[in-house]
Amino acid sequence: MFRFSRKHLCIPYAVFLILFVIAPLLVVIYYAFTNGQGEFTLNNFANFFTDSNTIGTLLYSMFIALITTAICLFIAYPVAYILARSNFKKKSVLLILFIVPMWINFTLRITAVKEILTFLEGNLAYYPFLNTIIGMTYDFLPFMILPLYTTLEKIDNKLIEASYDLGANPATTFVKVTLPLSLPGIISGVTMVFLPVMTNYVVLDMLYNSTYIMGSLIGSYFNAYDWNNGSIISIILLAIIFVVTIITNRLGNGSEESRGAVL
Repeated sequence: MFRFSRKHLCIPYAVFLILFVIAPLLVVIYYAFTNGQGEFTLNNFANFFTDSNTIGTLLYSMFIALITTAICLFIAYPVAYILARSNFKKKSVLLILFIVPMWINFTLRITAVKEILTFLEGNLAYYPFLNTIIGMTYDFLPFMILPLYTTLEKIDNKLIEASYDLGANPATTFVKVTLPLSLPGIISGVTMVFLPVMTNYVVLDMLYNSTYIMGSLIGSYFNAYDWNNGSIISIILLAIIFVVTIITNRLGNGSEESRGAVL
């Protein structure tokens, strides 16, 4: 007789993982290291690092991601701090107001931003960089607020009070206590914003932006049925994301150790 166990609960997840993660990734790897005739080659990899267009696009994508992440952090930290440390009875409602845009269709949200920018600027083509930053910031700001709010809310008020009792002023307390304890939220928010911004090209397309980021470049290759070069760029970008994730995880572990030192 067949006996159902907890191990069988993994079967649907394993099937999903194989069909929608592993199999597509193997297809991308195959095209990345083959030419149009299906022969193994490293020319696609070499072309990426010798083509000034791809390197320039990569650097521009990183620059856009850094600026967007910095702006999101600059806006989100005060918002999350006020919500987490305040005594508002309805602060959960205020938090939901920042999350509600995420429930609306992405196309509708960017269309609304486009209409506002068109009204303020006139021709969007005159300000491609500014439009990109505004669109990306609007789209990813909630992803920065949520982890920051969650981390700041968990900070024990007794630590803040102890700092005041020891003679520290609010600024010193923030720098020495609150900021180190909130580093896990900062790292999580930076990761959730920086990595997707590098590949999100829908914002650029909808805001009539003629500039390219990595997602746009990959899409252009696949639209031209050049799956080989498009796949190698995807693999390289995946490797970059993997490295960034490892670095942020190590920073997160280091912040946990500093958190323990503060506690």
